[in-house]
Amino acid sequence: MSFAATLALVAGYQYGLPWHADADTSLGARVALWGGREIAGLILASLVAGLATTPFAAFHFHRLAPYGVVANLLAMPVVSTLVMPMGILAVLAMPFGFDAVFWKLMGLGIDWMISVALWVTSLPGSVGRMAAFGTGPLLLCTAGMLLLCLLRSPLRWSGAGLVVAASLWAATAPRPDVLVAADGQSAAIRGADGQLAVLASGRDTFAVKEWLAADGDARTPKDASLSKGVRCDPVGCIGRLADGRLVSMALSVEAFAEDCARTAVVVSPREAPGACAAMLVDRQAWRANGAISLSWTGDRFEQNAARPAGYERPWARPPRLAAETGAPTLRPASRDATPREDDLEAGDTN
Repeated sequence: MSFAATLALVAGYQYGLPWHADADTSLGARVALWGGREIAGLILASLVAGLATTPFAAFHFHRLAPYGVVANLLAMPVVSTLVMPMGILAVLAMPFGFDAVFWKLMGLGIDWMISVALWVTSLPGSVGRMAAFGTGPLLLCTAGMLLLCLLRSPLRWSGAGLVVAASLWAATAPRPDVLVAADGQSAAIRGADGQLAVLASGRDTFAVKEWLAADGDARTPKDASLSKGVRCDPVGCIGRLADGRLVSMALSVEAFAEDCARTAVVVSPREAPGACAAMLVDRQAWRANGAISLSWTGDRFEQNAARPAGYERPWARPPRLAAETGAPTLRPASRDATPREDDLEAGDTN
């Protein structure tokens, strides 16, 4: 993000500001013009740096900052004139024991920055949310930014087209239908309303929090609406996808028999005791693959694993059993998963 902001600032400032004060201008006009240039320069820097870092912030943190210019406009003058100078003077005065007053003045500036941050975040729509998208849109947007910032010929404007195309690509990126945590304790499905519903969250809600953030969802793991459309009993939970297919979380051995016969996907923190006619994501699968997401493509579930086949790192080696036996890590369904009328009735929780 720092490299992107620096590149954009250098590219933007090579043209300078469109007006300047000359010797024939009156003193009052020169002072007013100087102040206007400083404010305009600060706004321009905030806009350029903010736009350059937006794709990377959206990709990694799923957040946008629509009021970043306002925050920078209020905070940066204090940082430049008070916080940084007082910090330098405090370091210089520290060997002589006269640094306390400078630290206090620096603290006043930091208090102002905190107040600005709290005020901006309290404004309506201050937190923009962006659903997760793949590396393709990010790379395309980066290529567009490089063309815009590095080329000097009119060809550079082709970079703007790439940025627009990348933005549309990111905004229309498909979202997974089933999510399973790396420990198999948590799972979520996408219901008919397009939002995630949690089948089980285990004892740790970290995975659910990350799923909601990556989905551009402002809800928290404790939100009651996360259980909408999900029915649970002592042996497991069941929920319905947008097309009516059932997804279950089998918490006990007894639940596998019914779930494998009726649902399209069975998720479990346990290892299945035998064959399963549904797509199975059990202990064997998540131990070998880590976190798993499933997306319905029209005729089958497309699998996306955090540790796909062939993935091996010193800090994430595959389980010995799967590596030695070559056993399948994710077992696809052996029957048609098209929902039946009695399945829909069994999974109806409204």
